Amino acid sequence: MRVDGREVVPPDGAETLLDALRALGIRSVEDGCAPQGQCGCCTVLVDGAPRVACVTPLRRVLGREITTLDGLPAEDRGRWQRAFSATGASQCGFCTPGIIVRLEGLRSRGGALEDRAAVERALAAHLCRCTGWQTIVEAAQLMAAGPVDDVARDEVARDEAAAGDRASLELGAPQRVGAEIVLGRAGFAADTVPDGTPVGVPDPAAPDRWVVAADLPSARRAAGTVQGRRTTLEPVPPIELPDGAWDGELRTSWVDPAYLETDCSWCEPGGDPAPPAANGGAFGGKRTSPLPAAARALAEERGERVALRWSREDCARRSAKRPPVAGGMRSDGTGVLRVARTAGLAEAVALAAPDLTVEEVDVPGPPTSVHLRAAGWAEAVLLSAAAGAASPLLEFDGDGVRVLQPGGGRATVSISAGRVRVHVEAGAPLDRVVLRSYCIGAVHAALGWVCSEALAVDTDGEVHDLTVRSFGVLRATEMPLVEVEVAEPSGPAVAVADAVFVATAVAEWRRQGWPRDLPTGTLPQVDRVGT
Repeated sequence: MRVDGREVVPPDGAETLLDALRALGIRSVEDGCAPQGQCGCCTVLVDGAPRVACVTPLRRVLGREITTLDGLPAEDRGRWQRAFSATGASQCGFCTPGIIVRLEGLRSRGGALEDRAAVERALAAHLCRCTGWQTIVEAAQLMAAGPVDDVARDEVARDEAAAGDRASLELGAPQRVGAEIVLGRAGFAADTVPDGTPVGVPDPAAPDRWVVAADLPSARRAAGTVQGRRTTLEPVPPIELPDGAWDGELRTSWVDPAYLETDCSWCEPGGDPAPPAANGGAFGGKRTSPLPAAARALAEERGERVALRWSREDCARRSAKRPPVAGGMRSDGTGVLRVARTAGLAEAVALAAPDLTVEEVDVPGPPTSVHLRAAGWAEAVLLSAAAGAASPLLEFDGDGVRVLQPGGGRATVSISAGRVRVHVEAGAPLDRVVLRSYCIGAVHAALGWVCSEALAVDTDGEVHDLTVRSFGVLRATEMPLVEVEVAEPSGPAVAVADAVFVATAVAEWRRQGWPRDLPTGTLPQVDRVGT
C-alpha cells in the first residue's frame, strides 16, 4: 500500500490499519479506543475519504492510498496548525490530528468549512474532552475564510511560554501549547516507547498480572482481550438519600473523566517510569494511575525495559471516577452528604459547605478520586444552591451564578436562549486564547455532568459501560454557543476553569428546575440562529 506518498510493505502480524501505521512509526495516528472505532483519534484518509483506522482490516486497504496528518501537503498542514492555535482548538493535542484529517477530507471533497452544521456533523465521528468543540468549529471557519495569513501574524506575536503557563495553571499539571502540539507531537507515553520494547496488557483472569508480548497487538491477542460494549443497563445513582426534611436534594452517579489518551507507562530497569499524562493532567483522572509503579516493578522483575498499556475497556473499569454522592441540605446550610469513600473528599466539601455533615460509605464500584475536576466542593455548591443556603463559594447575581474557586479566581455564568455567557476574573490572563479555550471546555464538561454523563455500574460494582461513547460526553451538535468575557487584569494569574465548571453546573441545574438526580437526561438548549 501507499502511505503518505510512499510505497510500504505492511509489517508482519498487523491485522488493522492502525496496527500497521503504528508499527511503521507513524505517531500522529493515535489509539484512543481501539478496537471500538468511536473516538476518531486514528482517522486517516483512504483514497481521500476519512476512515477510522482501528476498525479497518489491513487486507481491505492493500494497494490503496493512505494519507495521515503527516502526509498532508505542508502548506495545508501549516494552515491547520495556525488556525487551531489561533482559536485554542487544541489543548492536550491527542485527538487533534484525527480531527484535522477529518476536516481536511471534508474540505478536499468540496465541503463547506464555513458551514457550522456541516462541520459539527463531521465531528460526530470524534470525541474531544478538552475543548468543548466550539473552538474547533471556529478553526474550520477560519480555514474557510482564506489563506490564514493574519493568523500567521497573530501567532508570531503570541508568547507560547505564557500560553503554556495559563494551560498548566488551569490543569494543575504541566502542559505545553504551540503549533507542534496541534500535530499531536506532545510526547505521549505510547509515542515515546523505544522500538523493540515488550508490551504488557492486563490479564483478564487476574487484572493485577500482565500478559507481555513483543508488541501491543500480540499482547492483546495473547490476553484474549474482548471488545468493550455499551450495556442496556441504565445508570442509577448508587447511594440512597439520608432521611430528613430537606430544602435541597442531590444524587449523582459514577462519572468517567473520559480522557482520550489511555494509560501507558514504560520503564527501564532501575529507571524512572514514563508519566501516563505527558501533556496535561487528564482532568485529574491519572493522578492515581497504577501503571508507572507497575511498569517499574515489572522492569525490575524481568530485567529489561517494558511498556504497559490499558485499553479503553481497562480505563472504563479501572481508572478513577468522580465519586457518587447523595445528600440533603436545609436552608441554614446544615444537612447530610453521603459520599463514596474517597480520601480528601470531606475536606473538599467543607470548603463550600462547612456545616454539612459528610458520611463516607463503602460503595461497590470502580476507584474514585478527589483529584477530578472540583470533586467534593462542586457537589457541595450545587446542594447549597438548591437549598437556598449560603456558601462562601457561591453568589447569585440576578440570572448569573458567581462561583469563587478555592485559591483561584471567580466566574459568573448565565444561561438563556440556548447560549452560555461566561465572565471570568483570573488575574493576569497570560494568554487570552488559551484562557477562553479552557473556559469553553469547562462549560462543556459541566453541561455533560448535569445533563448526560454517567456510567452503568451494577450492585456488585462491575462497570458495564465500556465504550467511549457510552460515557455520555456531549457531541458538537449538543453544545450551545459560549461567550467568554475576561475581566481586566488585576493581580497575579490564578486558575478559574473549575469555577466556570461549577458555575455552569449550577446555572444549568437551576434552569432545569433542580431535579434531584444527575444526570438529568435533558440535553442543554442549543441556539444556532445567526451563526
